[in-house]
Formats: sequence, structure tokens, C-alpha cells
Amino acid sequence: VSAGNGCGHTLLTPHSGTLSSKNYPGTYPNHTMCCWQLQAPPGTSLLLAFGDVDLEPSEHCAHSSLLLADPKTGTAYGPYCRNSIPSAPLLVTNSSTVTVLFNTTSHRSGRGLLLSYATSQHPEAIWMRGRHDPPLTVCFSVYCPAGCKDIHGDIWGNPSQGYRDTSVLCKAAVHAGVIADELGGQVTLSREKGITLYESAFANGLHSKRGSLSEKRLIFHKVCCFLSPACDDVLEMVAFNASSWWHEVDMLGQNRAWVAERAALSTTGHSWAAEPGAEAAWLEVDLGTRRNVTGIITKGSSEQHNYYVTSYHISSSRDRKNWRPYRGSSGQEDKVFEGNADSQGEVSNAFIPPIVARYIR
Repeated sequence: VSAGNGCGHTLLTPHSGTLSSKNYPGTYPNHTMCCWQLQAPPGTSLLLAFGDVDLEPSEHCAHSSLLLADPKTGTAYGPYCRNSIPSAPLLVTNSSTVTVLFNTTSHRSGRGLLLSYATSQHPEAIWMRGRHDPPLTVCFSVYCPAGCKDIHGDIWGNPSQGYRDTSVLCKAAVHAGVIADELGGQVTLSREKGITLYESAFANGLHSKRGSLSEKRLIFHKVCCFLSPACDDVLEMVAFNASSWWHEVDMLGQNRAWVAERAALSTTGHSWAAEPGAEAAWLEVDLGTRRNVTGIITKGSSEQHNYYVTSYHISSSRDRKNWRPYRGSSGQEDKVFEGNADSQGEVSNAFIPPIVARYIR
């Protein structure tokens, strides 16, 4: 939990999280405070990674400070500010409970605070910003905490090409669909030769930028890259069905049927569209047999017809009788997927965890 008027972006889960001061990485405000209570599962301890601690210097950090404390044992870490920074980027505690206290008085400069944490169940390196060199090995594995999607920093590239090595690593992992932002998780990737141009894409609620040549690029893998890469094949669609479809009569009096079969991504010309005015419209895909479905790509109708879906829900079924709404990793509410903003671009969304089903709506 967090409390106070100095709290910025915060996402706290039992296994990992990310927190920052208000306005980060802009100058943090005067006369504010924020208190975060971090709680790991019983029997585990907390590992804290200092992404950025930039508080205006003062004697004994009296004006602005970051202080960490274990309320059960009375152990304290800090206070920290610009002239008294943590001695190492990673703090390994012996406690499952840590209080993070951020206090400010009057000041002129300072980005504030960016911090992440994980538990002793994930002893691998905790990665956040990833704007420094990754490990020297070609293939490496890191742990990305929950909440990296909204931290400051850019990414260049897309899941198919890979990402410019100056991209914020864990943010790129969310964009690539290898982890869910609300959970974080283990990320395996390789560092390979860079390419001339990185194309932008919208995927999993994030926009990447178009980027120029880099010496190295980051490629994410869904299994350890010492083994064969995970299969990312496009699943074959056996049949399409829909709640309705549009029978259009154009200006020349010709009929055009926007039937469900035209919904395949590779279809040229017009696509599927529900009957105008239809409520709760749906499109259904039959995969022929039960399959492991890891994501979806959507696109608008065509350049000639500027129609597209801006958001949608997903349901799945094994028998076409009982349907289960997709709730994602949170499991609390039906997930709303962010769709397209125009009729030309493709938008990817990952299913974390995957869906095992024959029918998808």
C-alpha cells in the first residue's frame, strides 16, 4: 500500500513492484511525503533495486531523503539523497516487510526516486530501466518487476524485429508480450547484431518508436534461448462465425457482403463487419482442435474502408456451449484489450496466461 501526497507511479504486488516519486523524472515537488509498505509472502525476503535516487543534497539528507526500514527488526537503511547514495544498486534484506519513506522540504532540483523490488524467490538480477549495458553474455535472463510499463523512457522496435539496445528493457518486454505488466516475471533474451532501421508498433497497450541503426539489438525469447525458440506460428483458422454481418449496397447498387469468412488477417479488400446498429456483436474463430493461443493481431477493414475496432473482450470455449471470458493475469475482471486507432496498422495483444481452447470469440 502507499499513502501521502508525494507518491508517483506505483504498482505493488506480493512478488514484485515498481514505485516512484511524484512527477518522476521531472523535479519532485516541495513539502511532500510518501510512505510505501512492501509486503512479501511469508518465508521470503525482499530484494530492492535502486533505479534512480536523485534528491537535492543536504547535510545528513535533512531536506529531502529516502529511508527504508524493517518495522519488525528495527533495521534501517539510509537516509539517502544525492550526496549519500546507496552503496550498491541492489539491496538484499532479511525481511518480508519493508517501509519506504520519502520526505521533501524546499528544494530546486532533483528527479526524485525510482525503485523496484522482488522477492527472494527471484534471486536473478532485477532489471528496470535497462539503459545501461546488459550482461556481457549473448544470452541472459533477468527478472522484470511489475509496473514497468509506465516508467519513464522510450523503446524502439517491435516483437518481430527486436528492439534497439538503448530501449528500456522491461518496458520492451511488456511491449513484446513476454510478460504482463501487472505481474512482471522472468525474461530471457539475447543480444544480437543491430539493424539499420527499427519500425514502430503498437502492442500490448504500448507505442514503440521508429529508431535508427544500433550496434546491438535485444531479442526476447519465450523459452531459454539456449534451446530452440518458442513456436510463434500463425494458427490455422478452420471456420469463422459471427453474430451478424453487413450486407452493403454501394452507390452503384452492387451488393457487398461483409461476411465472417472475410475476417482473416490476410484477406484483401473489405473485411468482416457486423450489421449496422448491432449491439454486443461478436466474431468467432474455430481452430479445428484445442490449441494453445498466445495472442491476437487485429487490423482495420482496408485503406478503402476506414473501419476498425478500438477495443474488445475475448471469450473462449472448448465445446462452443460453455464460454469463459478472458480475465488475464489479474483474474478479477474481464480484460478489455486496446485495439486499433486506424484501419491500416496492425495491433498485437498477448494472452498472459495463454488460452487453451478450440473456439475464440
